[in-house]
This record gives sequence, structure tokens and C-alpha cells, in this order.
Amino acid sequence: MSFKIETERVLLREFTLQDYKAVYEFNSNTALHQYTGDEIIGSLDRAKEIIEQIWLKDYEKYGYGRWAVIYKPNRKIIGFAGLKFLPEINETDIGYRFLPEYWGKGIASEIAPKILDFGFKKLNLTKIIGIAMPENIGSWKVLEKIGMTLQKTDEYDGDGKMYRWYSISKI
Repeated sequence: MSFKIETERVLLREFTLQDYKAVYEFNSNTALHQYTGDEIIGSLDRAKEIIEQIWLKDYEKYGYGRWAVIYKPNRKIIGFAGLKFLPEINETDIGYRFLPEYWGKGIASEIAPKILDFGFKKLNLTKIIGIAMPENIGSWKVLEKIGMTLQKTDEYDGDGKMYRWYSISKI
């Protein structure tokens, strides 16, 4: 599925292998990862693997996945956003991750409603969840702003940490 969502300041599109340097830049940023629990990647080759083995495979298998977030004023890939199917819990998660210099600029709030709209209208999903660390106040505030409701505080990924679980259902 060829895909594009555009707002005033941001373009969302599928990742391509040519994006590996940008993926390395944001996925090797330690400040960005303080709220993710994901690996901090250490090489351009690992960035290529993430694109090939995760995102491109998700597009092929599910028809959606995390998308490149391009900040239009400087035409820079600043992170990712989008939907991800989590087969281990049979749910679709909304997520966003940006380089720290783009935090607090309202980018997640600008694109998250468009992502929900895509999920409900184009993919015909009936429910979308959002999972955030309790200390990631900015992230869960966006989830609440877009109409998601806190369902529980529980573990995720078996890492022993507690997360805030949100959801919204198609009306």
C-alpha cells in the first residue's frame, strides 16, 4: 500500500531503505530512548535491518506500520509515527517517536488524529491502543488529547515495568 498523510508541518510516508541514516540518527539518540525501553542502535547496518526486518515487513504483512515523519520546514526525517500491529496481544498500537529537539512543538498532537482517522476509516480497525511509560507525560497527554481513555496500568513486554494503557474504539 503506497501511503502518505500530510499536515501543515509534517509529511508521513512509508520508510524506504534509503532512510537508514535518518533512522540511525533518531534510534541512536539516548535522550529519545529514555521513554521507550527499546534498543539504542549502534550502527548504520542495524538501522537498515530495522527498516527491512520490521517496518517493510509490517507494511507487507499488515498493510501498515510505523511511518517516517518528515518535518516539512527543513525536509528532515525527525522520527516515526503510525500504527503497529502487536500480534502477541492482538492489538494495534499508535505510537510516535521524534528527535528531542522536536519535542513540545505539538507535532504528535498534529498527526495523531490523522493516524487514528487512517486506522478507523482506511483500515477499518475497530479499536486502537496506546501504551506509554508513566513518566512520559507528554506522550500520554497526547493520547488523552486525541480521545483515548486510560484502561489500566500494567506490564508490557515482560520487562517488569508498569505502563499506562489507553484505548479508543471506532464509533
